[in-house]
Amino acid sequence: MSDGELEDFTILRELDEPISEDELDAAGEQSGEVLERLREEGVGIEWVDSEVMTDEDGDVTGTFCHYRAEDEEAIREHAERAGLPATRIDRRGDPLEGE
Repeated sequence: MSDGELEDFTILRELDEPISEDELDAAGEQSGEVLERLREEGVGIEWVDSEVMTDEDGDVTGTFCHYRAEDEEAIREHAERAGLPATRIDRRGDPLEGE
């Protein structure tokens, strides 16, 4: 699948309990390994970037992740295999411009 056929998605990952930065790093490594396996299986999916949400103590409470994928099912399959929540998955619209 070519990049031109991938759609942009935003994934909200809400965590039941806050996690540390180290735990977030480990989840990121697991996510990358699953992405690589999915691509080896012919699934069109790639991670673009993530925004991290934290509480007042600096612990991670969730993320907003930007992925490009062939469809929503590819996003769900990645989340399931990586053991990550996918609280909400939406197609990504055009970004707003800041100041």
